[in-house]
Amino acid sequence: MLSALFTHSLDLTGPQRFLLMLPLCLSIAVVYKTTRLENLRHLPAASLILWVTISLGMCVVGLGLWLLFLVLA
Repeated sequence: MLSALFTHSLDLTGPQRFLLMLPLCLSIAVVYKTTRLENLRHLPAASLILWVTISLGMCVVGLGLWLLFLVLA
């Protein structure tokens, strides 16, 4: 039963792929801030800010590359 997860691919649309990116970015932000902060009381706010920054940065880079593709195509 568990092997079916690895043998059959899931059909994901664009918005579903974007939604799968958000928890990945959040986990990266939490781990990074956990290793950098001296006072862990600031961890929730700092990781939330970094999560939003990473997510928006990836969206801006994706939009820029898409516009570059449209111009060059």
